[in-house]
Amino acid sequence: MKKSGLLKFILAVAMLSGIPGIAFSEETVKIGAIFAVTGPASFLGDPQKKTIEMLVEEVNAAGGIDGKKLEAVIYDSEGDPTKAVQAMGKLVSKDKAVAVIGPSITQDTLAIVPAAEKAGIPLVSCAAGVAITDPIKKWVFKTAQTDALAATTIFDYMKKNGINSIGVLSVADAFGESGKKQIEVLAPKAGIKIVAAESFGAKDTDMTAQLTRIKSANPQAIVCWGTNPGPAIVAKNVKDLGITIPLFQSHGVASPKFLELAGANADGIILPAGKILVADSLADSDAHKKVVQSYLKAFAAKYQSPTSSFGGYAYDAFKMITLAMKGTGFDQAKIRDNLEKIQGYTGVSGTFNLSPADHNGLGSDAFVMVKIVNGKWELISK
Repeated sequence: MKKSGLLKFILAVAMLSGIPGIAFSEETVKIGAIFAVTGPASFLGDPQKKTIEMLVEEVNAAGGIDGKKLEAVIYDSEGDPTKAVQAMGKLVSKDKAVAVIGPSITQDTLAIVPAAEKAGIPLVSCAAGVAITDPIKKWVFKTAQTDALAATTIFDYMKKNGINSIGVLSVADAFGESGKKQIEVLAPKAGIKIVAAESFGAKDTDMTAQLTRIKSANPQAIVCWGTNPGPAIVAKNVKDLGITIPLFQSHGVASPKFLELAGANADGIILPAGKILVADSLADSDAHKKVVQSYLKAFAAKYQSPTSSFGGYAYDAFKMITLAMKGTGFDQAKIRDNLEKIQGYTGVSGTFNLSPADHNGLGSDAFVMVKIVNGKWELISK
């Protein structure tokens, strides 16, 4: 008997007799994901990809969801909206994913929102732009804190510390534009005057000219809104120009990669960040401390490297999607409906209370204010 015929015979006998020790392919439930695993935003997408892979293993080791094993189908957008759209198309039509996690960045997310809405597939983004969930889209949710919440947290801190005027420097992309818009709306409401506003390109290598103009307007502080590498260059330019007023950054730099890029120039920078950066400094009574420490420990044990707030966004997305899957028969409409009903989920990024009117669901406990001191995150305000 030829080898192929022998193999078919063995498999047929095994299927009829239930012989143990022969593994058959199992039907899996596919969860799609789109992250910027490579490219300039890889510091966001790499921990997100690893987090999903780790959590899928954990769920499957515990028996899966409703008796079905999960399979992660992860595509790399490289931070390119066109590639994110292509990946979404594959997840919908080829892979038949029941839900999608990601993308990592705002512009990629906004690019695939129409496809999620058209296909009727639950999408839980890991990006921050408020436009992702405001206005509400039926099938779209997000786990990252909004830029509106970040700006409010910064202004609350400023008011407590007597800062009433700022200069704003934002990156000219979807994340920066969204943050700038929220600052322009929320600063006046907080009694804070914007005396100068400048922008920079995502690939710019020097922001000295913009900072010089901001300095001449005599603000009490500067707020920079962007993601790496631009904010690290701003930190260097601020030091080079001898600017001594406080430099605030957005939550877009809340990762070890920013510390690496900015080096000593990061010292003194203040920003709103998820509690994951200062987990050990949290009070034992903080409801998030145990969740955050557990995630940090599991990630470090598996990958021998630290994770970040951005990995935490993927963690929360996966946890809430799998929670919403239970008892649905993996029906996408039922998963969406269950997502919208999640209340009081304590995650890495905060406490989520989702509803038909709120597809982010995070409140003020999602941020703490931190300061970078000697290359480390220091909790300065809860």
